[in-house]
Parts: sequence; structure tokens; C-alpha cells
Amino acid sequence: MRNQQKYSRLLLTGAAGGLGKVLRERLVPFADILRVSDRVDVGAAGAGEEVVFCDLADKAAVHQLVEGVDAIVHFGGISLEDRFEPILQSNIVGVFNLYEAVRKHGVKRVVFASSNHVTGFYKQSEKIDVDAPVRPDGLYGLSKCFGENLSRLYFDRYGIETVCLRIGSSFPVVKDRRMLATYLSYDDLVELVRCALFAPQAGHTVIFGASDNAVSWWDNTKAAHLGFKPADTSETQRARVEAAAPPPGPDDPAGVYQGGAFVSAGPFDV
Repeated sequence: MRNQQKYSRLLLTGAAGGLGKVLRERLVPFADILRVSDRVDVGAAGAGEEVVFCDLADKAAVHQLVEGVDAIVHFGGISLEDRFEPILQSNIVGVFNLYEAVRKHGVKRVVFASSNHVTGFYKQSEKIDVDAPVRPDGLYGLSKCFGENLSRLYFDRYGIETVCLRIGSSFPVVKDRRMLATYLSYDDLVELVRCALFAPQAGHTVIFGASDNAVSWWDNTKAAHLGFKPADTSETQRARVEAAAPPPGPDDPAGVYQGGAFVSAGPFDV
């Protein structure tokens, strides 16, 4: 990892979301100006910030949003299973609008919030790496597959670097047994984003976002060049979590599939 550098202007989308709020507080040191955006109110600009309202489905607004930025941390869009139409507008049309604006305005690096749900139909008994074929567990996961593939196209055709973060479960504490494997602490999330922003050569890289948990379903060897070394672990919370609820039954998706309950969420509105 090279010495820490700053961007002149860094864009954070999805700044009103759960993880967006965390990153908004912690990305300020990474740029002279942090431009924060969402389609809902994010409050007044703080020190070193710009605030821009933007609906990702609005192509013209997205082009204005991206103008003048050097890199993007893209956490905008829908982050849960939902009906197809809102996912289409936010996570498919929206990410296409973003990459077209990135191309037009010469942005060289994007950090894309993907999800572990692009591979949610692998079983928890399996360990996979980033070359395992995608197996999305719902429309949300499917939309993140689109984003990963779109970013690959824009790297291959235009040389725009993207690091796709297949985020596990990033919360203040571990909430259930599945999260003992998928937990990503806020500190490790910020470190993962920092590595993705400042790695000397990112190319097109996919990395699973998890802390240094004792149980792991994901192998990040092929993303080692990013230099991400998680410092936290879910293991310190295991006793509390296991005492709170019995193990899931043998047919419960929460204990069978890596995507947990997402594999049966729905029904699809098509």
C-alpha cells in the first residue's frame, strides 16, 4: 500500500443509508472535498463537504453529480430485496447512468458496493472465491451482478478501474448466527473502502467484505493486491449470539445458504 493520499473531490452516493452515514463521517480525511448525495435529505453540508440531491434514475442529474469528481464511492441504490421496478430504476438504470457519467467526465476509479447476495445460493458448507459463478439469491442480488458486470465492461473498454465490494453484514454488532460468518465491522468497512480507493493498481477487482471471522465462506486471495487486512472478528460475540437463539433447523435457509433468508424473500413482482 502506498502512502495515504487525498483526492481533490470524492463523491459518496447513498449518503443517507445506513452504511452511507458511517462512511460520510469517516471519508472526509480522504479528500479535500467530500461530495455527498442521495435522493432524500442528507442534511446540511459539514466541514469539507458538498451536498447534492440526486435520483440515480435521472440521467441528467447524475451527469451533473459526477462532474468535477476524481473518484466515487457508490453506495446508492436499494440495499434490500424489493419489487423489480424500484430495483430496476435504482440499481440497474441508476448504475448505468453513473458509469456513463464516469466515462464522460473522466473519473478513473469507482468503489462499488456490491453484495454477498450475488452468490447467496451457495451453501454455507462451501467456500468460494471471486471466480465462482454468480448465484444470486433474489432480484437485489441479481441487480448487483449487473453492476459488477457493467463495471467490468467499463474497465475492459474504457480502462475505468472498479473495486466491487461484496459486502457481508456490516452492523454495529453481530445480530444472528449467520452473521458470525458474514460480519464486517464498521472499522473494517472503512479500511476496505480506503484500500479500494488508494491501492496503486486496482484494475477490476472483486473482494468479499468480511472481518477476520473464525468461520469464513469466502476466499479473498485473488484480491490480495488491495492490501485489505481486517482487524476485527465476530468471535468475541459468539457466546452472546449462540445463547440468544437455538441453531436453525436443517431446512431453514438461514442455516443452509450463504444468502440466508434472502433466498426465499419475495415473491417477485413481475
